[in-house]
Amino acid sequence: MITNERGISCSTLDEAAIGTNLVVLKVNAPAQAPEWERWLEEIGFITGEHVRLMAKAIPGGDPMVVRIGQSTFALRRAEAACVSVVPVDALASALSLDRMAIEGGRV
Repeated sequence: MITNERGISCSTLDEAAIGTNLVVLKVNAPAQAPEWERWLEEIGFITGEHVRLMAKAIPGGDPMVVRIGQSTFALRRAEAACVSVVPVDALASALSLDRMAIEGGRV
């Protein structure tokens, strides 16, 4: 897990807990498969889109069942690792703090 400049804890989709409501921050394809970035974006993994990890295969968690928008996909763990996400609640809290700081500066 990584903390960004706003103090929001970010991770990748493969590290997410099942059932967590998330928001896509970025797609980072590995150097050996640059086409994954375009492919993931084409199926809906774009910045700001809501995503939810629905299930992981047992054992090993590969593949994973992911819902993005109204679509459900099976992704390999390596593909899910390309998608940076943040929990919806953490993003909402950070945006609320930003809004309070902005409004506080105007007063």
